[in-house]
Amino acid sequence: MATYISHSPAETEDLGELWGREAQRGWVIGLSGDLGAGKTQLVKGLARALNITGRIQSPTFALVNEHRTGRLPLYHLDLYRLDTREQIIGAGLEPYLIRPDGITVVEWIERWIGPDSQNFKFRHAHFKTISENEREITYEDFGG
Repeated sequence: MATYISHSPAETEDLGELWGREAQRGWVIGLSGDLGAGKTQLVKGLARALNITGRIQSPTFALVNEHRTGRLPLYHLDLYRLDTREQIIGAGLEPYLIRPDGITVVEWIERWIGPDSQNFKFRHAHFKTISENEREITYEDFGG
């Protein structure tokens, strides 16, 4: 497990950019943390590293935003409005969560109780608000 202290939204984006540079097809990155903790900021940096053009915003009401203009497709999911695995499957989101053809980033990943992640690369990151601008981001990789 690793811990990163971000002192600003720009530093959170920089961490996302670092992750985006090493990202590979099939990765799933799950994000946990309170509203406003910086999850979408991290996705903006990841998208920048993937050379994705266009606006990056949280897909709270759309559930998924697909970005296909970069070196790999980026699927940005938000499970905030879904409570159960059955609702996630019913919304058609399961293919994004199991071996995607690009990179999937999932806000509110704790709402997905799916198969274990032993057969694909999965990074789980938790955001904790320290102060108005500071965030503690802990993350761990699973699978291979």
